[in-house]
Amino acid sequence: MPELSENDHPFATETAKEAGFSYPVAITAGVHGEVVHTPEVAATHGESDSGRLWDVLWLCVCAVRRIHSNHDTDTVFFEVLATAQDGKKQLHQLYSKCGPGDTAEPVITIMLVGED
Repeated sequence: MPELSENDHPFATETAKEAGFSYPVAITAGVHGEVVHTPEVAATHGESDSGRLWDVLWLCVCAVRRIHSNHDTDTVFFEVLATAQDGKKQLHQLYSKCGPGDTAEPVITIMLVGED
């Protein structure tokens, strides 16, 4: 799946800064479509795209902090629970990878397990 640029989701990096990231953050179209995008049934229970994005970013930050203190790695796995289209809770397995951006600056990309 292609990565979404900041132009597609300008709020991702700004929200990521609020969550504690110091590098730019990109999410893939898969993460946006399966986790961040809020189905109508979930919206009726108070969920929103911005809230779900915050959940993804915050859980990623927590996983990075927990792993970083014990390991030197560029990849961190974590899980996010969100309401699916059928109204049931679904556990999504995600990972973040820190790598070079277009001009070799560090960028963190958040992906579904199985994407690269």
